[in-house]
Amino acid sequence: MEEQFPIKKVMDDQGNLIDSSYEEKIDEELVRTMYYNMLRIRTFDRKAINLQRQGRIGTYPPFEGQEASQVGSALALKDGDWMFPTYRDHGATLTFGADMVRTFLYWNGRHEGVVPPKGKNIFPAAVPIATQIPHATGTAWAEKRKGTTNIALAYFGDGATSEGDFHEGLNFASVFQTPTVFFNQNNGYAISVPIEKQMNSKTIAQKALAYDMPSVRIDGNDCFSVYFEMEKAVNRAREGSGPTLIEAVTWRTGAHTTADDPTKYRPDGQGEEIVHPLDRLEMFMKNYGHWNEEWISETKEKIENEVEAAVEAMENSPKANPADLFDYVFEQNPEHLEEQKDQYLAQLKGD
Repeated sequence: MEEQFPIKKVMDDQGNLIDSSYEEKIDEELVRTMYYNMLRIRTFDRKAINLQRQGRIGTYPPFEGQEASQVGSALALKDGDWMFPTYRDHGATLTFGADMVRTFLYWNGRHEGVVPPKGKNIFPAAVPIATQIPHATGTAWAEKRKGTTNIALAYFGDGATSEGDFHEGLNFASVFQTPTVFFNQNNGYAISVPIEKQMNSKTIAQKALAYDMPSVRIDGNDCFSVYFEMEKAVNRAREGSGPTLIEAVTWRTGAHTTADDPTKYRPDGQGEEIVHPLDRLEMFMKNYGHWNEEWISETKEKIENEVEAAVEAMENSPKANPADLFDYVFEQNPEHLEEQKDQYLAQLKGD
């Protein structure tokens, strides 16, 4: 299966172009857009980890190492398309247009954090594994029935492919030929379980064979490979040719969450040989004349100012309403839940 689904690359680990068919498509605008967005979400990610360590936000799931997968895939979407992220895909949502202040608010326990900007179809992050996959399929089916060209993109990790929701979503998408792109970020671990212990398949891409669905396995640390293969899948969906499964083979450099200790289950030195996607892009820029020190310096300063301003806005926001713990689930709360709510609020007043 690994021979049938080889990992597709556009550039190698040293930033050298190895597929000349994309040479004319990789212009200055695309390179700078990739670099800006990847640096922006990495800066956000590192800041969020620091905030959690300082007790300023809650438990946080880092994504450093997966920037190319998230940025490359998100950039292939258009307004009107739908994004269904997991709890680790805030890099993708930020690239697609999510508000940074609200993203910080989400990790500070605020329900406002899941509200997307007007005109952006971004579902709330799915914390339960794989539940967003049938949602994406159903939304894509609705867009197809309405006669639009909008598509739905579902993100998920390797562990999600062992859930029933994954198979139900792909089966439905195959039967009804929905305009859905299933984007798997295979970072080698389902929390603490290595991929070889949670599935016997050699690849995730091969799972599409059961549903007669096109699939591809790509280098998830190569932003160009991600972008161009995602673009092909998106175009297929828009043209009415049905769904695609993409397996992006990547690596998460840090812990599963800030409450996790990867040294308990990762062998010493594992992943150290993997070239960070942003480092690879920087080498590409230097190799092909896209590196501009002045622009790089201005970009870094712009991003750092944006992140710091977003943190300040998050921390200056009004305190969360404790009643939010009970509201926004039922249209009308059942009696026992209202009783618990009254008791909780009364206890807070007493404190």
